Amino acid sequence: MTAFFTAIRFVGWTAALLPVQLILVGLNLPMSKRLPVIWHRGVCRLLAFRIEQYGDIARKGSTLFVCNHNSYLDISVLGAMLPASFVAKAEVRTWPLFGLLARLQRTVFIQRRVSRTAVHRDEMVRRLKMGDNLILFPEGTSSDGNRVLPFKSAFFGVAEKDINGKPLLIQPVSVSYVRLDGIPIGRGYRPYFAWYGDMELASHLWNVFGLGQTTVAVEFHEPISIADFSSRKELAAYCHRVVSDGVSNGIHGRLSKPAKPTWWASKPA
Repeated sequence: MTAFFTAIRFVGWTAALLPVQLILVGLNLPMSKRLPVIWHRGVCRLLAFRIEQYGDIARKGSTLFVCNHNSYLDISVLGAMLPASFVAKAEVRTWPLFGLLARLQRTVFIQRRVSRTAVHRDEMVRRLKMGDNLILFPEGTSSDGNRVLPFKSAFFGVAEKDINGKPLLIQPVSVSYVRLDGIPIGRGYRPYFAWYGDMELASHLWNVFGLGQTTVAVEFHEPISIADFSSRKELAAYCHRVVSDGVSNGIHGRLSKPAKPTWWASKPA
């Protein structure tokens, strides 16, 4: 029954805010950037996510946040913490409900064809120059939550462009699902939070609706720029190493005390 009532609340929360966001986006009002944060925070509370923040969020102009990708749950975790738009594969645009939600968050949709690389890079640059923050999952897919897949260096092409006369600020971020009802999440339970391979979306989401309080560790690493590296491949390798170490520390309980409480998320049981 827990899953049923959580699903009802999710639908009600979404139905309440969706038409408002449709109007805000249609009129291109500034609040259209803020309302998704409010929606994601509500979703995190509905799912009983207790989010622990480690490190400080970069706030010195437009930032590209580079993150590992466990599942669609990362969207609400990061969306609740960051006023930003996501970079997603073009197929997401056509997904039922989630595609509409992605469009309303002004997601940058990209195709994997090499011939479109420059076009997508230029669109990301345009958005960054407008003052937007972007969230990128450079694995190109989701993983099993136990490891971070290699980062594709092509996604870092945007870092080679200056943003309003300055090198683009890049902040690596590690996201790990670490405890369920206070008990460390082992390999056996990690598939409840990682969505990958041929997993069916509806049944996975239903299982998530029925879970107890989940602790999510989000570590913000030191911001960098491509000026610190000799090439985008070196930049991608560095980001992968830092994010991987953060995930490993998170799932093995080696992170330090959270730097900042998230008042809007679920409270300890």
